[in-house]
Amino acid sequence: MPAFKREFVEVEGVAILALVAGQGEPLLMLHGDPQTHLCWHKIAPYLARDFTVVLPDLRGRGEGNIAEPTEDHRNYTKRAMAQEQLQLMKALGFESFYLVGHDRGARTARRMALDHPHAVRKLAVLDIIPELNFYDRLDAELAQDYFYFNFLTQPAPIPEKMIAGDPETFMRTMMLGLSEDVVDYDPLAMAAYLASSTRPDAIVAMCECFRAGFHVDRDHDRQDIEAGRRITCPTLVGWGEKGVIGKHFDMQNVWNSWCDDTRFVPLPSGHFIPEEAPMETLAAIRAFLK
Repeated sequence: MPAFKREFVEVEGVAILALVAGQGEPLLMLHGDPQTHLCWHKIAPYLARDFTVVLPDLRGRGEGNIAEPTEDHRNYTKRAMAQEQLQLMKALGFESFYLVGHDRGARTARRMALDHPHAVRKLAVLDIIPELNFYDRLDAELAQDYFYFNFLTQPAPIPEKMIAGDPETFMRTMMLGLSEDVVDYDPLAMAAYLASSTRPDAIVAMCECFRAGFHVDRDHDRQDIEAGRRITCPTLVGWGEKGVIGKHFDMQNVWNSWCDDTRFVPLPSGHFIPEEAPMETLAAIRAFLK
């Protein structure tokens, strides 16, 4: 991504990687798991023609902050990760911005829109369901399709030790097993994903992120419902027509229960939308943000 300037921004004593390019209104784009900021490499350069695009590595991924695990998993809640990304944008001089996320990045983006509504002008989330809805709906077929949602939440160090036996196969299974079609990853991007995600500390971080989703994030969702908190900014919900989420969930029903102003766009892909259907995703995001 040669047009983007790489910089490490200090946030509460920790250096956070961000790639920045373009001009215009700020746009924060958060990647999924087990990937890095590179998942946007087919989309972000085009968006940089109209926006100031910021591409960070999320906590525990790529060159992101590897926070220490805790017994209550608080360092990998989406609330903690959203707070870190909010502080990053403030350090770059942006008090409010557009926000796009995929997978883990979309969960973090959704939490930011709930916790910090003043900061998020518009929100786009790709191929996720809120944690509470996901686990409350869980049945045998969904558990089979998304087997690692249950595996990675097991107590430490059970999944960490099992993944360590062949971490590359595990990560490839995640990145290649959620679409009807073969995902055509750029070889350099795939190499970067595997190099970063198979490190022992990154494996621990991934497990902690899923444990936080099961043990903490869904409780935050319950608290939102009890308090009547909703996402008030315009929200775009996209999902892969050849993936798993759309097969198991009524996307419009789920997201309308959380959002005041929602638009929906099915995309011709599996789960890894930014790399499977980049031009369709670009068109949807650009039309929504403009």
